[in-house]
Amino acid sequence: MSAGGGDRIVQAYRRANPRSEALYARAEKTIPGGITHDIRHLRPFPLSVERAQGAHKWTVDGQELVDYWMGHGALFLGHNHPQVMRAVAEQAARGTHYGANHELEVRWAEWVTRLVPSAEKVRFTASGTEATHLAMRLARAFTGREKVLKFEGHFHGWHDYATAGVKPPYAAPASSGVPGASTESMVLCPPNDLARAEELLDRHHDVAAVILEPAGGTAGSIPTDVAFLRGLRELTRRRGLVLIFDEVISGFRYAPGGAQEYFGVTPDLTTLAKILAGGLPGGSVCGRADVMDLLAFRDDGAWNRRGRVGHAGTFNGNPLCAAAGVAALELVAGGERQRGANAAGERLRAALNQVIYRLRADACVYGESSLFVIFLEPCRLRQACDRSRCGLDHTSLQTYRSPGLYHLLRLAMIVHGVDIPAYHGWMSCVHSEEDLARTAAAFEGALGMLLEAGLVGQADPPRIPAGTAG
Repeated sequence: MSAGGGDRIVQAYRRANPRSEALYARAEKTIPGGITHDIRHLRPFPLSVERAQGAHKWTVDGQELVDYWMGHGALFLGHNHPQVMRAVAEQAARGTHYGANHELEVRWAEWVTRLVPSAEKVRFTASGTEATHLAMRLARAFTGREKVLKFEGHFHGWHDYATAGVKPPYAAPASSGVPGASTESMVLCPPNDLARAEELLDRHHDVAAVILEPAGGTAGSIPTDVAFLRGLRELTRRRGLVLIFDEVISGFRYAPGGAQEYFGVTPDLTTLAKILAGGLPGGSVCGRADVMDLLAFRDDGAWNRRGRVGHAGTFNGNPLCAAAGVAALELVAGGERQRGANAAGERLRAALNQVIYRLRADACVYGESSLFVIFLEPCRLRQACDRSRCGLDHTSLQTYRSPGLYHLLRLAMIVHGVDIPAYHGWMSCVHSEEDLARTAAAFEGALGMLLEAGLVGQADPPRIPAGTAG
């Protein structure tokens, strides 16, 4: 690999973003690592943004970018959707925090129960991480068992239990500082392996729940087999286990009712965030009433102290977040926006795979719905990966030769006018055909820079283009 080629990309990024570099130098003095979320880590320095609108954002240096971060997937409606912004502004004038119940949280919950197939009752949290944490607690209380089975490569936030089995080597937690007892209460299973799941459940009789991202681990980077989802639903039902769908990413994106509507498989509990709150902080657990009612107080002191599931949270159901959430769910309820974004996602994946084919790069782009994954590794495909299969097992999909290579791709894409997260991107329903064309052109320029530097291999024989029979 040519270090000089990588240096050329870094220098071009530096020249285009001097104010971002200066702001990062300031941030490092007061913020650990200079960032407030791990996935914003970028070498040589992270990008800083001044404003955004629709599917675009503008850096502090004034460059306009087509955006595929979209608020980490929360802004399905685009930046600053007028109906959402109007709802937030009107609520802000009435108050930001009442420390009391309010009508908006009831309307918000009613929308969730109307749209999400599993949702009989809803409890709001302030984030997706809090939602998965609460869902596990509810399942343990409901079954009287302690362990949770999760799948390798599936991401469920950053609380202690969720750090188990996120990245290879899966036996090691994804963070230091995690008590061994937390990860020991999690049973790890390879994804899409129903026989292995059943074998593990035979061995561990104290499993309370099974949790997974139904649309695929780590935002679809590890695709899920629909037949597996259906089999898992039957397996958990037969054994009296709580099946938890983590739809923090897929909720309201794949369809108004999320991946469970899209695939036709209904869990016992669902965790939601991102689109749920219209781009503001907010999450929820929803599901079967008999499980959710473990959160309810009774006129019974013993129950309230030892039987009930405790759950606090200063900003749960916050009026501002509820206002944004109600406005957003009203807009996505009909399904037209999801169908449009899903179709645009398919066109974008095909266009990026056509670029890969023209340049003969040993790489692929895959995904489903309005998500896409860029895989800059030897993929040994017999035909183009134009939908949701990459032909490799989950460990291979998460084992990168050089994470720095993905940083260089992002730098090169920014230089060419597009910002995509390192591994996967989130589309909105407002990305235009012009945006898709600009993205394909930027990807061709960026991938060309990586190929010229010898940082990405070339396929031999050439790959079959997306949409062509193998």
